[in-house]
Amino acid sequence: MASGFFALLDDIAALMDDVATMGKVATKKTAGILGDDLAVNAEKASGFVSSREIPVLWAITKGSLKNKLIILPFAFVLSAVLPQAIPVILILGGLYLSYEGAEKIYEFIVPHKQSHDTESKKSLSKEEILSQEKDKIKAAIITDFILSVEIVIIALGTVIDQPLLNQILIVSFVALLATVGVYGIVALIVRMDDLGLKLINLNERDDSFSDKIGIALVKGLPLVIKSLGVIGTIALLLVSGGIFMHNIPYIHELLHSLPTILGELLSGIVIGFIVFFIIHIFKTRKDLSKSH
Repeated sequence: MASGFFALLDDIAALMDDVATMGKVATKKTAGILGDDLAVNAEKASGFVSSREIPVLWAITKGSLKNKLIILPFAFVLSAVLPQAIPVILILGGLYLSYEGAEKIYEFIVPHKQSHDTESKKSLSKEEILSQEKDKIKAAIITDFILSVEIVIIALGTVIDQPLLNQILIVSFVALLATVGVYGIVALIVRMDDLGLKLINLNERDDSFSDKIGIALVKGLPLVIKSLGVIGTIALLLVSGGIFMHNIPYIHELLHSLPTILGELLSGIVIGFIVFFIIHIFKTRKDLSKSH
């Protein structure tokens, strides 16, 4: 009886050792996507009123956890039953991400609509502001879903030859890390100014070390927020471009002579704008048909 119990403990220890080892490998493989996930979601979670930043971020985090609960079992079943469908799903997700990136570039080049929205924001009611907030949260959760699919599939690919229990433990660990780690860092970014003010008020001395750090954090936040928009857009295009290059042989052959990051960015931009203009033409025709 005792020997059986200790044998069971030994098996559990061996399993956890395998999980820890393969977990490190899977985390390394998904590190690039996690970095892109951080940039994209930090940009999505910024731009809200200070008092609403944490509630909004918590709503997005809960949505991200729900995404993982949907994706993980689906990915395990699909990997076992219909593995050839996984690249198709990745490509569809890549089309959405590249479209989002192209749309942001277009809005930057043609900013008149955005400036009009900024001016009208002042006259919005509380209900309208909350409605816009809900729309932004939904958009962030949808983007998180696409990035989560990519993270889960890549992590699964690194342990596909492992027993099913190992696959479940390792990929679930990476998925949880993607949510807790990414949104934990995002929370720190969006609350930089509050931390800075606390450091400034930490003592009554002027020009202390804590004052210098606090002032740097307060002044640095607007720069970080502005840069997140650019970094998030580039991240969307790189992630989508990476999906296209790894899953569409023609694009891989066409761009394989370029540096990897340039090839991914180029394919993300080109395909993103193709999708953007197709959707733009479709929306224009739909609006015209409504007006008639």
